[in-house]
Amino acid sequence: MTMAWSPLETPPDAPAPAPLTVRVQSLPPRSYFPEHAHGWAQMVYATSGVLTVATSGASFVISPEQAVWLPVGAPHRVGSLHGAEFRSLWIAAGAVRSLPPRPTVFRVAALLRALIVEAAALRGGEEDAGYRGRVTALILDQLRRAEPIAAGLPWPAGGALGRLCEALYEDPADPRSAQDWGRELGMSPRTLSRRFEAEMGLSLRSWRRRMRLFKAIEMLGGGLDVTRTALDLGYGSPSAFIYAFRTEMGRSPQAYLKGAG
Repeated sequence: MTMAWSPLETPPDAPAPAPLTVRVQSLPPRSYFPEHAHGWAQMVYATSGVLTVATSGASFVISPEQAVWLPVGAPHRVGSLHGAEFRSLWIAAGAVRSLPPRPTVFRVAALLRALIVEAAALRGGEEDAGYRGRVTALILDQLRRAEPIAAGLPWPAGGALGRLCEALYEDPADPRSAQDWGRELGMSPRTLSRRFEAEMGLSLRSWRRRMRLFKAIEMLGGGLDVTRTALDLGYGSPSAFIYAFRTEMGRSPQAYLKGAG
């Protein structure tokens, strides 16, 4: 993240969750929580908007269909380019021993999403203790069953590639080629392509295609219709956008939004 982003106060430490605590948090546009770590595990999940989660050696952009699992003590920072509402699940170290020992992106099923929202809405009164315990147990069961996926959208640690990705995320219809961007960033197109693939694990072209998918999810979730979304993303027509979306996601934008709702 660059200096154009605003740091927020890092969430204070609290007594270890027993076995799970849900924190409701908001991020204004271009803001982030600086790097920190916890003595417990954490799952970061956006209920709306898109989050950037940076860990040691990897950074991801996740939509409301995904969450990032952070094992005990994993240094991380969380930010959002356009703002997001999210839920942090703080989980006691021994509660989910079967989950990976490294940061991992999981797919969030509809049931898990509903349980997270319900847990966040519960009060701490004794009359809700039994119900709260059952909801917690179901969340932990769902986490054990969650499907790991290769990644969300890889995101560079900063520098020239960070500026490039932020600019493209801000304007996904930007038509500039790798040669144009090489001149902008002071490197040859070949050097740019090599550095991009080395750090991100995929080509600039593939990253732009995946980035447009994430922007589509963000824009459609924010209420834009398919035609406006297609044009803002730089597609020549709504049908071209629908085809690209269906190819990547296995369903149309309308079907995706119906399932996400």
